[in-house]
Amino acid sequence: MEDFILDIGKRIKKIRKEKKLIISQVADKAGVSNGLISRIENGRTIPSLPVLLNIIDALEIEVSSFFDGMQKEHSNNYIVTRHDAYAEIEKEVEAEGFVYQFIFNKSMNSIGFEAVLLEVMPNSKRDKVVTDAYEFKYILTGDISYIIDEEEIKLSVGDSIFFDGRIPHVPINKGNIPSKMLVLYFYNKE
Repeated sequence: MEDFILDIGKRIKKIRKEKKLIISQVADKAGVSNGLISRIENGRTIPSLPVLLNIIDALEIEVSSFFDGMQKEHSNNYIVTRHDAYAEIEKEVEAEGFVYQFIFNKSMNSIGFEAVLLEVMPNSKRDKVVTDAYEFKYILTGDISYIIDEEEIKLSVGDSIFFDGRIPHVPINKGNIPSKMLVLYFYNKE
């Protein structure tokens, strides 16, 4: 995870320099201080999610392009972060044991953002799906196995995973209690 955090700062700096922008231009457009941009670029601080999205927007790059560039630097199709390192909505017609709770959504220029709570019941059933979004999942309760393409990643409370939703995926609850997770979707607005 530490490497990924450093990569965020390096990626911001690289894109800023490629676009011949100075720190103050990015900071002004993102609504943050010059010092914060500098600290992020040098890996001395971690931006919050809203700040990161504002910086990406200030760099005038699509969210998917920002993360695509980072994925090329990593060998996996996903990034897992382990814990130690509310209206219900229906998503799929052919799914049993999946309960989504809507939290909020927000659009920022070219970025669509949605957050939901997903509860996956024991013995739930669903085929792999794809979404036109990057997905971040943070495990709140229970254990879950995420199948991404053909790989199985086991996640516990406090773990998180980030991946390209265009890769076929499905969570499987092999335990005997519900697994609840915070899900963040990052869409490119067409």
